[in-house]
Amino acid sequence: MADGINQDYLFGSHDYGDLPLKPDHPNRPLWVSPEDGHIILEGFSPIAEQAQDFLVAISEPVSRTSLMEEYKITPYSLYAAVSVGLETDDIIEVLNRLSKVPVPASIVSFIKECTMSYGKVKLVLKHNRYFVESAHADTLQMLLRDQIIKNARVDSNSHIETSSAPTKGDLVIPGTKEAQGTNNQSGQPNQPNQPDPPPENTTNEGEQQNKPDDKKKNTGDEYFTALIDIEKQDEMEDDEEVHSFEIKSDEIETVKRRCNELEYPMLEEYDFHNDTRNPNLDIDLKPVTVIRPYQEKSLSKMFGNGRARSGIIVLPCGAGKTLVGITAACTIKKSILVLCTSSVSVMQWKQQFMQWSNVNDSQISVFTADQKEKFGGDSGIVVSTYSMVANTRNRSHESQKMMDFLTSREWGFILLDEVHVVPAAMFRRVVTTIKAHSKLGLTATLVREDDKIDDLNFLIGPKLYEANWMDLAAKGHIANVQCAEVWCPMVPCFYREYLREKSRKRMLLYSMNPHKFQACQFLIDFHEDRGDKIIVFSDCVYSLEQYARKLKKPYIHGGTSQVERMRVLQRFQFDSNVNTIFLSKVGDTSIDLPEATCLIQISSHFGSRRQEAQRLGRILRAKRRNDEGFNAFFYSLVSTDTQEMFYSTKRQGFLVDQGYAFKVITHLFGIERLPELVYRSEKEQIELLESVLLANESAADIGSDIKASEDDLAGTIHGVTKRMTGSTSALAGGQAMSYIEKNKSANKQITKDSRHSLFKKRDKDAADRAKKKKQRLAGEA
Repeated sequence: MADGINQDYLFGSHDYGDLPLKPDHPNRPLWVSPEDGHIILEGFSPIAEQAQDFLVAISEPVSRTSLMEEYKITPYSLYAAVSVGLETDDIIEVLNRLSKVPVPASIVSFIKECTMSYGKVKLVLKHNRYFVESAHADTLQMLLRDQIIKNARVDSNSHIETSSAPTKGDLVIPGTKEAQGTNNQSGQPNQPNQPDPPPENTTNEGEQQNKPDDKKKNTGDEYFTALIDIEKQDEMEDDEEVHSFEIKSDEIETVKRRCNELEYPMLEEYDFHNDTRNPNLDIDLKPVTVIRPYQEKSLSKMFGNGRARSGIIVLPCGAGKTLVGITAACTIKKSILVLCTSSVSVMQWKQQFMQWSNVNDSQISVFTADQKEKFGGDSGIVVSTYSMVANTRNRSHESQKMMDFLTSREWGFILLDEVHVVPAAMFRRVVTTIKAHSKLGLTATLVREDDKIDDLNFLIGPKLYEANWMDLAAKGHIANVQCAEVWCPMVPCFYREYLREKSRKRMLLYSMNPHKFQACQFLIDFHEDRGDKIIVFSDCVYSLEQYARKLKKPYIHGGTSQVERMRVLQRFQFDSNVNTIFLSKVGDTSIDLPEATCLIQISSHFGSRRQEAQRLGRILRAKRRNDEGFNAFFYSLVSTDTQEMFYSTKRQGFLVDQGYAFKVITHLFGIERLPELVYRSEKEQIELLESVLLANESAADIGSDIKASEDDLAGTIHGVTKRMTGSTSALAGGQAMSYIEKNKSANKQITKDSRHSLFKKRDKDAADRAKKKKQRLAGEA
């Protein structure tokens, strides 16, 4: 027992009843785990909102439900805290003020160990060369004693260079009320910030109570007055001198990873105010553009000290990530490179830049397989895809010229859209190929099903800000969504075949379950009567077509032509007679349908948490019909007693951690009375089963309709181009003839081998019985 705390307790598996509570613990909202850095926040506390801001700054959100929230302090989260200007003593002081129990000595020691060395080393781009920079010469000497870093140095015999530290500049983020006030006063957008007003719920008396005083009765204000320092600009003066050495550009990733391992992670900051080498870009937000409070808060984390920090901002789908990136570009005012996942996203980014900012068409260019153009003038914007930049295959002459243009210059700012979807290998090539002073990654779902998500901490930077989905929904910035899992019992004949089947066709059986058909039909009829616009998702194209044709609804998959796709989407948006569309995996991203208020999922990509969140995002955008009490609806149809139940629970993990509750619906009341209910009779169900059994095994493939072209990542493009072998008879129209000469023996063999396993087993059993009968008769004779 040390400091009254039993250090042997493990969070979540032992009773914490013996932990000593502070006398005024009802006024404090946090519980701090003695060992593993987990923190529990009481969401019903009067100062919960202020405590959330602090916890998001120093820890990683694990689960944020309506009444209780869980966070975890990690080395990466403390790295992010230091990168936005927090100091070790501030973190410990505020944590102790908010905690119901004394902060364990092990946690204090962990915070000190992690933060004392963080922020001492920076990666700086100067004159198209990379330098490791620090105000502490002994720190650089220590790093150079490491063999990996020493080998990455350009000139191992040269001395460490010393130069004057640049001064920090003040700025005003465009689109904020402060920027509008500054413009009205001086007519210049970038002027020093005025002193920040005190946060809400704080008083002068609270500021005077900032010193610890456990003897008198404390109010809630006392415990978060120290948070005022978190919202302020970093007012620390730069050291007079900085020391640096140059490293090879192709060893950047190696050096950054090694510095992380040595617990000296490198910060990347861009002093764009004092950059006279790279020409400025004349770009500003349009006067009518006003950013929201949470967007302003996320940008303040990036520009808190007057420089541009590299890192990641996490905002939910439909919350305006694109506008955050455009505002950051308007603040830096240097040449910008935007990287997306698909050519469709490229055109959307270009359109958004022209909608929200004052750039003209000559200042923004596109680099895709179809368009390869440069911007006019010394500075501008290029929008491209990860695949186009990271491609290592032979390029066309035009593509190579464009790549030479991208790699031969310094970029002030690189925007990485959907930063989670690109494999680490792809990131390595992008980071080392393009020389950029600052990087900003944008995503709604910072999750992957592999372990590569941690690579983003040294490839891009720390997570600067993550919004609370439930908080944004409560304030009307995104839609309120009711989530439900609808259980659909398997029809007996389908379940019998499901238990027998060992191949991929098992998935086809539970997705084509007749009871799931009926549940989908009932929900469509119910929500169409309410005036909702409905999207039905299916990853399996076979199921998508069967459902859509049976229920007589339009559908879009990878094979749908662009003209047909646009026609269907236009009718869905503006025609009151088309209220439901079926989409395959092509609708997960890059399709913006703000009219949609209901989503039904009949088949999905196994246990992908990211896909579940992306699909929910299709209906998260704040609706025109956002009256009080109005909800959007998300249904996931699940066949009971199948693998789909396991996958469904796993998929919901991310959304549950964001605070969404999935209700389980075991019976849809009134479904039996639905007129023209599909597959009501046993005969119809057996006919459906026969069609499923006769389908090829490839029909169960997930996302088979999505192919990647030169400028798209796999799984992100909507169009399909197939190259097939042909014959002269096909060119001459021979395939349409009524009679074609064939090899009868070969045809017979193909027909026999292609039969369903059910019939093969029947023939084998019959042959075995005949053989046994023959043997028995021979024995009797």
